[in-house]
Parts: sequence; C-alpha cells; structure tokens
Amino acid sequence: MGTASELALLVRDRGPAVVLTGAGMSTESGIPDFRSASGIWADVDLFEVASIDAFRRDPLRVWRWYGPRIGGLLAAQPNAGHVALAALERAGHVRAVVTQNIDLLHTRAGSTAVIEVHGSIARFPCLACGAEETLEAILAQLETREAPFCSDCAEIVKPGVVMFGELLPADAMERAERLVRETGLLLVVGSSLQVWPVAGLPGDTVRAGGALAILNLEETPYDAEAEIVVRGPSASVLDEVARALDARAENA
Repeated sequence: MGTASELALLVRDRGPAVVLTGAGMSTESGIPDFRSASGIWADVDLFEVASIDAFRRDPLRVWRWYGPRIGGLLAAQPNAGHVALAALERAGHVRAVVTQNIDLLHTRAGSTAVIEVHGSIARFPCLACGAEETLEAILAQLETREAPFCSDCAEIVKPGVVMFGELLPADAMERAERLVRETGLLLVVGSSLQVWPVAGLPGDTVRAGGALAILNLEETPYDAEAEIVVRGPSASVLDEVARALDARAENA
C-alpha cells in the first residue's frame, strides 16, 4: 500500500490531477454512504423513493422521504479533505473535481472546477414545464409543505439529483470523459467504482496513457491498474498531501 507522501510525489510529477470523488469523500462529514448496513438505503426500497418511475407515480411520497434529507446535507460541513482539494486546485495541482456526490461540499470548501455527474441539491427541475427552482426557494417551501411546487406551473418539482432510471447529465459526463482522457493523473477518492457509467472513467485514463491513483478504505475493481493505492481516511490523507505540496501554506 502507498502512503500520503508517495501520493503527493505522484501528484507533483504527473499533475495537475483530475480528481474523481464518491460517497466515501463525504462520510467523514457525517453524510451516510449508500451501500453499508447504516447507509441511506438500509431501511427503504430505493426504487420506491429514489427512482424516476417512483417520482412520476407518486412525487409526494418521494418528497416525504427526500425532503428531510436536504437539511441533513446542508448541516454537514466540508471536511479537511474537501478543503485540501480546494487548496490543491488553487496551487495548480488539481485541474478539476468530478464528483458523484450531490451535497455541494466541494463547492462550499472552495473548489471552483467541480463537475457534478449525479446532479446536486443546488437546483430542482420541473418536469412539466422545464423551469427550475433554486435551493433557497425549495427550503422556503419545505417550511410549510411536504413537497415544493414550481413557481411557473404549480407542479411538484423533482429533486435535482439523478434518480435510478435516469441518464446522467450529458454535458457533465462529456466534460468528465474529456478531462479523464486528457489528464496525466486521475486520483479516485472515496469511490467504490461500481456505479456505471462513472465507474468506466478510470479505464479511460489508463487507456489514454494517464496514471491512476486510488485513495479508498476498501478495494476497488481498478486497484491492480493503479500506480498507487492508499488505504486510509480521505480527509487526513488529502490534508497531508496538500501540506506536502505546500498547498495549505496560505491557510496555515
């Protein structure tokens, strides 16, 4: 297994890196993951509350489950790993962050080049008329009702995340695919690399001649193809990487 110091050297030599983050990036901010026994799907049928068919069939039921979770996501704070990636971007060691997370923690930590391939809680589309509601508007509505409505046509709006049965946003995926093919280093952080099509991105990097680094607590299908695999908590490892590269000097 590799170390944070070795990862820092790889970032220095092969960067600026493109970073791909998954649920493990946010668990250290108190946001549950998806697949563990204590994950957010542990006590619910995901196809009844998190699929596009479920939303079209009974949007109120979806919002009864989803609405309370928005507050939990907003209560979470960026951890040291999020802060480190933002510092690494400012220092020129990170080109962009491609994230499967919907929680806005990368943006709140200061990262500016963030590609959200699974959507986010920043905006909420209306499937009826195509309008969008902002997070602020949704929060205001949820204070007095179970499901928020479109201000243009009064239909219930959809959570701004990619649900089961939906395609990923084409523009975000196209940008992510281009970035991982162009980069000299793809750093995967906190992703099991089991959810497609995002799980295919490391393969694009390797086939294009780029290096692959993986920071995750558990094994992934790409470990054998990685130049370095670091087992450890993403927050402390990334903080150590940033400090080794002097990216955190301005915040010390």
